[in-house]
Amino acid sequence: MKVPQTAIFRQQRERFVLRFTCEHCALFERGTKTCAHGYPTREHRLRYYEDPTVPIVFCKDFDLE
Repeated sequence: MKVPQTAIFRQQRERFVLRFTCEHCALFERGTKTCAHGYPTREHRLRYYEDPTVPIVFCKDFDLE
């Protein structure tokens, strides 16, 4: 699911310490930097969101560590 990344979302992400990227997912293999289910990770990684113009991409299998 892709939704626009707004300034409000960025503020709330910091304020509420939202976790939604691969780096916070139990399925993320830290050694290989890949998803245990084989999903692509580029749009789900924390560094992807350094660009405030990219859409938010939520993973359907995200499992908070």
